[in-house]
Amino acid sequence: MTDLALLYEHPAWFAATFAALDARGIDWRAIHADGLSFDPAGTEPPARVILNRVAMSSFLRAPEHPIFFTAAALAHWQAHGARVLNGADALAIDASKARQLSLIAGLGLAVPATRIVHRAADLVAAADGLCFPIVVKANIGGSGAGIVRYDDAGTLAAAVADGTTPDSIDRVLMVQEYVPARGGSITRIETLGGRFLYAIEVDGGGSFDLCPADACAVPGKPAITMKAVDPAPELIAAAEAIVQAANIDVGGVEVMIDDRDGTPRFYDINALSNFVANPLGVLGWDPHDRLIDWLEAIIAEVKA
Repeated sequence: MTDLALLYEHPAWFAATFAALDARGIDWRAIHADGLSFDPAGTEPPARVILNRVAMSSFLRAPEHPIFFTAAALAHWQAHGARVLNGADALAIDASKARQLSLIAGLGLAVPATRIVHRAADLVAAADGLCFPIVVKANIGGSGAGIVRYDDAGTLAAAVADGTTPDSIDRVLMVQEYVPARGGSITRIETLGGRFLYAIEVDGGGSFDLCPADACAVPGKPAITMKAVDPAPELIAAAEAIVQAANIDVGGVEVMIDDRDGTPRFYDINALSNFVANPLGVLGWDPHDRLIDWLEAIIAEVKA
């Protein structure tokens, strides 16, 4: 049996990971979600260790996206003995901003004031008591998709009336206070194996799409700036607690400092970390090296 399988969807995001695996001589295979099927009565997974790299933004690239299919496949393979990394439990959190905020708040950490609904018609009533401006978010987003800001209740009501509010592929929506981030930037804390890996400060110039990877830089998209930072120890501890509670093996947590009162507010958990663009220039080292070290250790543990 193959030692490692990497399940993915995006055609370009993992070129560096593939190259690093080849360079290390690992027995591995790439499995693209398109064209894949699995036998629910079958008992042999595609590899001893399976790393899930399916992005929530996949629904933006194809209406027949693999998000829910992936959850079923990962759960099946894990039930039949595979060590699944970023498995079905992690994907369930990654695929629900509502569950993310509930998990974060349950750890005693601050989140933006939010209300969850399942009908656009309920957004106006749900926003009552929140401070405008607010944003309406799709429960399953990715790359800033499905986020719209409304500066007053009248504008929100008009958008609901004319059917222009965001939608979500699972029909779950959230209305959330717009948090003015101190300095206009957010901090993305990346983790590996439940522990801090690195952090970057990202400034998107007002854009909601803050993906920091090379493959996210597309024509017409506003440029983002980023730099390596050393978060306060309590922020690192909080990010580690979040990913451990979410069963996320490789992933990032995003936090911003609320400029109104200085409160760190955690607002997003991302189980797809394709790492920062130009890592040697930004970080001074390549996180792929540590990812491969970690994968090698897991493979050795499974084979022992």
